[in-house]
Amino acid sequence: METNSKLKQQTSDQKPDSEYWDKSQWVITYLEMQAINSIAKKVHGNSLEKFGGNDEREVGTLLALIHSEISEALEGFRKDLWDDHLPYRKMAEVELADAIIRILDLADRCGYDIGSAIAQKHRYNMYREDHKPENRAKEGGKKF
Repeated sequence: METNSKLKQQTSDQKPDSEYWDKSQWVITYLEMQAINSIAKKVHGNSLEKFGGNDEREVGTLLALIHSEISEALEGFRKDLWDDHLPYRKMAEVELADAIIRILDLADRCGYDIGSAIAQKHRYNMYREDHKPENRAKEGGKKF
């Protein structure tokens, strides 16, 4: 790593917080993209098995189910609850996992390469001008 006084030493638990941060460690690799796609295939395969190979639910229903998992996660955060089914985990954590499972199921069902879409969108977001703290602080900037 460069020995520039403006550069910070990096650890895996730190998040980018300045323009001087080496963002290369946050780039999603090809193997990671493939792993996401592999998980999506497994999740969708399980879903198909539950529905006898014929899941006829429309996309709107599946998106609503994703939304419901997010709403349940919010409730878990708001009330600091433990999960009913996995009582050693926080409810919010489990509901976020449920949302991811449902998203991956839908993505594979639609034939999306969700792994590379995540990688590309993540990389795009890393360099978005409107996501920089100084631009968020400006008049008309994104507050959240």
